[in-house]
Amino acid sequence: MCGIFGVANHPEAARLAYLGLYALQHRGQEAAGIVAVDDQGVARVHKGSGLVSDVFNEDVVRSLEGTTAVGHTRYSTAGGSAEVNTQPFLVRYREGTLAIAHNGNLTNAAALRRALIAEGSLLQSTADTEAFIHLIARSRQETPEDQIREAVLRAEGAYSLLLTVGRVLYAVVDPRGFRPLVLGRVDDAIVVASESCALDIVGAKQVCALEPGSFVRIDRGKVEDLEPLPSRESRRCVFELVYFSRPDSVVFGESVHQYRLELGRQLAREHPVSGADCVFSVPDSSNAAALGYAREAGIPLEHGLIRNHYVGRTFIHPVQAGRDAKVKIKYNAVREIIAGKSVVVVDDSIVRGTTSRGLVRMIREAGARAVHFRVASPPTTAPCYYGIDTPTREELIASSHPVEEIRRFLSVDSLGYLSLEGMLHASAADPNRFCHACFSGEYPTDIPPEATTSGFVAEAVIHDS
Repeated sequence: MCGIFGVANHPEAARLAYLGLYALQHRGQEAAGIVAVDDQGVARVHKGSGLVSDVFNEDVVRSLEGTTAVGHTRYSTAGGSAEVNTQPFLVRYREGTLAIAHNGNLTNAAALRRALIAEGSLLQSTADTEAFIHLIARSRQETPEDQIREAVLRAEGAYSLLLTVGRVLYAVVDPRGFRPLVLGRVDDAIVVASESCALDIVGAKQVCALEPGSFVRIDRGKVEDLEPLPSRESRRCVFELVYFSRPDSVVFGESVHQYRLELGRQLAREHPVSGADCVFSVPDSSNAAALGYAREAGIPLEHGLIRNHYVGRTFIHPVQAGRDAKVKIKYNAVREIIAGKSVVVVDDSIVRGTTSRGLVRMIREAGARAVHFRVASPPTTAPCYYGIDTPTREELIASSHPVEEIRRFLSVDSLGYLSLEGMLHASAADPNRFCHACFSGEYPTDIPPEATTSGFVAEAVIHDS
């Protein structure tokens, strides 16, 4: 999962991209980068490892002159976290400068890599995104639009792309629409972002959410809808709404906050707790679900766990040892709220279960009389191959253990997961449009056996709460 942000027809395009990346920081903390292109087609790039605030300063932003820009915040789902994989990628080919930023994951990355190497391509990175560059460059089509189209039609899986050829900006969404992409306008400029919260920070008004298969050309502030990619059945990633997106965003046409609120309400209906004294979340992604649970159950909502906001999201930390260390300092229990109480703890998901177990231990040590754990999604039983790097099936606790065994492992008095039906019907729109493979094991595309150990090396990175 990554964050991408594009700007066209703005005199300080890089500055807008910089602000947009700040709003998308939650989508990737390993690296950040911006490519800016001026009206003569000259491209300038700056990127590096770390947070947006680590990579950029005022002098750097000022040096990125241009009216078109593409930015990226990275969380490695393919290719690992080496700096050579930091995006956007920038190359020069026969049509001029080409920059690309990608959010998603290609299920046929290994096959593409083998084919490209066999055809003589020299690959510089281990990221699946690089395949698009070589496919575009090797295309015999005459126009950049047709070259891009030919390239993306060879890709399988999830991709939301921002590309620049010269100063022209292109946005592409795969035919199933796994990952979100929204388009907005600020004055005479057009902005495109992974989430609507990134439009808000630059004062842009959302024009539309790009639909599955969208292919858009943006030049001099004019948006042209190109022929869409061949139609496939829509499969929006439900985990974007459950966990990944910011609650102040509108994703896939609906409020993330409202969706999570309804998850909590449905969770309270399915798994009530008799005699509980209070409800609290595992902050922050579960805040709205806990609020919904408390309202539906008529139980007071408290802040029983305090999160240290100077620690990054455990979900997207690239190294297991670093993630374990951060979990220990990320939360603290409020003894005055918890001591002597029967508490309901609401989290968005349980993956390995190790973080949840540590949190329960902390809550017990704070004096809780009883701990009831409620999860605002179904058991995670299968890996994701579309841009959220889950562990292998063997590492997913719910893939091989029934709920009662997980309850004993967590040492809680009761454990309740939201049903798949409850999660899907929390949506205000068609629940059949979602990809829920990580919960159901029902993959909307063929998954080659090699995809689990892709030729563009996949790294095991997961939120294990």
